[in-house]
Amino acid sequence: MSGDDRQTTEVILGEERVFRPLPETVVEANVSPIEYEEAMRKGQEDFVSFWEEAAKELEWYKPWDKVLDESDAPFYKWFVGAQCNIVHNALDRHVKSFRKNKVAIIWQGEPLKDIKKLTYYELYRRVNKFANVLNSLGVKKGDRVAIYLPNIPEIAIAMLACAKIGAVHTVVYAGFSAAALRERVNDAKAKIIVTSDGLYRNGKIINLKNVVDEAMLECSSVENVIVVKRTGEEIDMSDGRYLWFHELMDAASDECETEVMDAEDMLFILYTSGTTGKPKGVVHVHGGYMVGIHRTLKWVFDLKETDIYWCAADPGWITGHSYIVYGPLIAGATTLMYEGHPLYPKANRMWKIVEDFGVTILYTAPTTIRMLMRYGSAIPKKHNLSSLRLLGTVGEPINPEAWMWYYQNIGQERCPIMDTWWQTETGAFMITPLPVSLLKPGSATRPFPGIHADVVDQKGTPVSEGKGGFLVIKKPWPSMLRTLYRDPERYKQVYWEKIPGNVYCSGDVARKDEDGYFWIQSRADDVINIAGHRIGTAEVESAIVSYKAVAEAACIGVPDPIKGEVAKVFVILKEGHEPSEELDKAIRQHVRKELGPIVIIKSIEFVDSLPKTRSGKIMRRVLKAKEMGVDPGDLTTLAD
Repeated sequence: MSGDDRQTTEVILGEERVFRPLPETVVEANVSPIEYEEAMRKGQEDFVSFWEEAAKELEWYKPWDKVLDESDAPFYKWFVGAQCNIVHNALDRHVKSFRKNKVAIIWQGEPLKDIKKLTYYELYRRVNKFANVLNSLGVKKGDRVAIYLPNIPEIAIAMLACAKIGAVHTVVYAGFSAAALRERVNDAKAKIIVTSDGLYRNGKIINLKNVVDEAMLECSSVENVIVVKRTGEEIDMSDGRYLWFHELMDAASDECETEVMDAEDMLFILYTSGTTGKPKGVVHVHGGYMVGIHRTLKWVFDLKETDIYWCAADPGWITGHSYIVYGPLIAGATTLMYEGHPLYPKANRMWKIVEDFGVTILYTAPTTIRMLMRYGSAIPKKHNLSSLRLLGTVGEPINPEAWMWYYQNIGQERCPIMDTWWQTETGAFMITPLPVSLLKPGSATRPFPGIHADVVDQKGTPVSEGKGGFLVIKKPWPSMLRTLYRDPERYKQVYWEKIPGNVYCSGDVARKDEDGYFWIQSRADDVINIAGHRIGTAEVESAIVSYKAVAEAACIGVPDPIKGEVAKVFVILKEGHEPSEELDKAIRQHVRKELGPIVIIKSIEFVDSLPKTRSGKIMRRVLKAKEMGVDPGDLTTLAD
């Protein structure tokens, strides 16, 4: 991008650059700047019509009688009376079209030689087979199936097969412990567990079957465990409830009718605990969910028939549900899945995958970007990344320095970055740019058309420009969670009763700038109160990471007799830098320059790693518990 294509504007953290899309991006975009602004206007004035128009792009067995029913708020219903099945839109309709022999899934295992490609027709037949397997084991519409699989094609096959026959899947990330698996299986009262003998991770083989064995000691609802042979390691299959996936598939028919579902019928339960408390069983349904993920993915990532789209997450999280499996397949795209660690066998693995498969869209987490930044810019420069045309981030706010590194070294200053804010509960992107948007590094920009977001105080009153407050959604949206499984009261209390006005409380703190752009600062409980000044931990971390020697940082508040709270910071240094008193002093001075003297840092601790959830979010609660000498609580979401 030439200097003429940039403009600068002054903001809180100094000089901030605003990036315009390249002219060719605008010309080739599915949604033009004029169409985008018109959609923004319509989405604010008549959001119900906006989403009805989006729904008409999909196929339904029976149309809706009413688009939105608000009579039992906050238990909203979308596309009332409509009949559909998400699998009809993800597979059935494609095999009757020109996409029948188009590649649906490209799969790369961690071992370099492990590569598979499935066309839409091949995937359709395998899903039909597994749907028949589930039927043969007594799984009926409404029954729950737990899926505990690595990032392999069988996880998508299992999810789609459940949905096809009207069963409800609950995917449990394959890094969770036996206790975490057991808790989720028992809450859902799952009838079947689908797992594998093991998985490859960072050069090691991890046995999943042993984890399931331990969980099964207290899972009375489970009648059968279906085991995919992935690693070929020797495992004990003598228990009569344990069945081989490949043997069941060999005996099954590849023809299966898709169950006709009500739009509000349950599609899946996904348990989320993030950094706090007992896991919550978030419920999503067929109709509204498929409308939300289809419209958002198609617009935000500007999908073309020729794209090779790679969401470098795991299907065990909502990102994988919405934007590895269901969203790309509904859109008829080619979706890439990678089983392994981004640093295995070397720190170039992600860039090698982009080069090998000609990836055009890359969607990953800021945590991954910062991890790869530690190895410098020379590694990506050794790979041909010219196929990329769009980049994306998900999972947590991205600090401006990581944004710039990603933009310059991976996107080569020509790929817009889609910084998306959303949650397990929202199902789909909520605040996000489009490829035609003006971009500000570190900002998720504006709400997606049809989404009514705002920043308010504890009383629900909108806060002034630039001031931090609680991020809320003021109107329902199609892909929203419908309830918490078997816990409707908790659903109301957690999401709808914390702030007045019948608004959805996201639990995040944000601010809006003079252009209406949203800046996500932190979780509401990740705020430090220093002498009456509320400072988001993410804001402090972003300032620290902008220092040249720092790769990653985590910030917590610790008690102080004078200031109430002060900051303690944990820092991971880039390669080539060592901890020292001089570096400690330089970081403190840098933070003071960036944020002002109100941010008082009590101490800096240099560390080699940080406690994170398996989706890459820093678990500040664990750091704080260790610092205060108290019980850290539930650690099932801890990555290591």
